[in-house]
Amino acid sequence: MNQDDKRFQIANREALIGVGLVIFNFIWWFAFAYGLGSKDPSEYSYVFGLPAWFFYSCVLGFIVMVVLVTIIVKKFFTDLPFEDEEGDQ
Repeated sequence: MNQDDKRFQIANREALIGVGLVIFNFIWWFAFAYGLGSKDPSEYSYVFGLPAWFFYSCVLGFIVMVVLVTIIVKKFFTDLPFEDEEGDQ
């Protein structure tokens, strides 16, 4: 197997998409957790009995990421064989 193999290009692209998703998840979590959570606890607002910062960063963030990863995997990821093709040997 050589570096010009199309599978390497696809794997690299998919790895970069994965890194992008991780960065997006961290920014989402950090913005809500420290943006809304930096207030005095007596000033917190609540969603479903949870502090808003926790709900938006952890609960809603998890749901958004599950939906986003599912869409990205179905639309942009490719099923590749791990074995060398017969002509590459």
